[in-house]
Amino acid sequence: MRAYFCLIFYPHKSDLQIKNEKFAPVYFNIVILTLIEIILLSILAFCLLVQLYYVLFVHLKLANVGIEEVPSSAQKPLSVIVCARNEIVNLERYLPVLLSQNYPEFEIVVVNDRSWDGTEEFLDQLEKKHHNLKVVKILDNDKFIAGKKFAVTMGIKAARYDWLVFTDADCTPASGYWLMDMQQPADENTEIVLGYSPYMKKRSLLNALIRFETFFTAVNYLSFALKGMPYMGVGRNMAYKKSLFFKNKGFAAHMHIPSGDDDLFVNAHANKYNTEIRLHRDSHVWSEPNNTWRGYLRQKKRHFGAGKFYKSKHKFILSLQIVFQFLFYAFFTACMFFSREAQYIALGILGLSIIIRCFIYPKLLKRLNYSDLRWWFPILDILLFLFLTLNGFLALFGKKKVNWK
Repeated sequence: MRAYFCLIFYPHKSDLQIKNEKFAPVYFNIVILTLIEIILLSILAFCLLVQLYYVLFVHLKLANVGIEEVPSSAQKPLSVIVCARNEIVNLERYLPVLLSQNYPEFEIVVVNDRSWDGTEEFLDQLEKKHHNLKVVKILDNDKFIAGKKFAVTMGIKAARYDWLVFTDADCTPASGYWLMDMQQPADENTEIVLGYSPYMKKRSLLNALIRFETFFTAVNYLSFALKGMPYMGVGRNMAYKKSLFFKNKGFAAHMHIPSGDDDLFVNAHANKYNTEIRLHRDSHVWSEPNNTWRGYLRQKKRHFGAGKFYKSKHKFILSLQIVFQFLFYAFFTACMFFSREAQYIALGILGLSIIIRCFIYPKLLKRLNYSDLRWWFPILDILLFLFLTLNGFLALFGKKKVNWK
C-alpha cells in the first residue's frame, strides 16, 4: 500500500525565464511513501515533540532564570559534612581549602570510614591545628552494615549546627564564598538547597563524556526543581536541615540500598515549597572525575540502582524522557533503510531537533562551566545516549552488590 504526498516546486526552467514571467507557475511533485514509512516518520515526529517538551518547557526555564548574587553576610552558623574512605591524597589537597572558606562561623566534620592509607594520622594532626575541624572515626565492626549512608549519619549526629552542607573528599569549591551562597536561606520554610558540581577537565574522550553526562543530569534536576518538582540532588554540593533528617528518620527507608544518600533523600523529602537551587559560579564545587571506564561504569551502576526507588511520578517522567530519546534514534535509524524520500524527511526531523537544541544547550553549557563542550554537543549527545543504553543493560544483568568505596 502506498500513500501520496505533494511537495511544491518550480518547474525546470532557468531563473531568467521565471523572472520574465509575471506569475511563475507552481507545480506539484508527488512523493510516494509506503504505509510503513509513513508510520515510522509519524512516530519519529511524535518523539521529537516529546523531546521538545523537555527542551522548551523544562530546560529552557533554567537557561533563562536569573542568577542571584552571593549574600554579603552570613545569617547562621553551619556544619560541613565530608565522608572519606582512603582519601588521604584528596584530603591533603582539598581539606585546607574547605577550612579556609570565607564564612564567620562554621565547622568541618570529616567522617573517617575505616581508612588504612594514613588518613587517620593526617586528620589527627590537622584537628589539633584547626578548632573548627571535627573528626569522626568509624572502626571495623561486623555488627552494622558498612556504607556511605552510615558514615553520613554519623557525621550528621556529630554536627553542632542545624544547617548541614555536604560535599566529598575529592571536591573543591570554586571560590572562598561557597558557604556564603549555600548557607540557610532567609526563608525558614526552605529546608533543602541544591547546588551544582561540575567535573574537572582532562584531555580524553571519557572525560568529555563524563562532563557531558553530568551536565545533562544537572540540567534535568535543577530545571525540574525550578518547575516545582525537585527529584534529586548531588552529594558533592547540597545542603539541608539536620532537623529534617531526623524528623524523617534519616535513611531508614532505604538504608539497604548502597547508594542514594543524596538523591533518594531529596527525592523523598523535597517539594516545591521547601527546596531552592544555587547557580552562581562562586557556589559551584569542582570534583575529580573517574579516570577509567571501569570506574565510571561502576559509578553509574550505583546511580542506576538508586533511581529505581524514586517516587512513581518522578520515575514516570524520567523514564518517558529516556524512552522517547531511545525511540527517536531507533526510528531515525530505521528510516535510513527505506526510500530516499523517507531518508530526507527523517534527516530533516533530526536537523530540526539539533537546530532547536543548539539555541538552548550552548547557553546552558556556558552557565554550568562547560563552554568547551558546546562545539561537540551533537556528537556527544549521540555517544552519551549509546553509552547510557549499554550501561542500563549491564546494570540489569550484572552483579547486584555495589560498594561506595
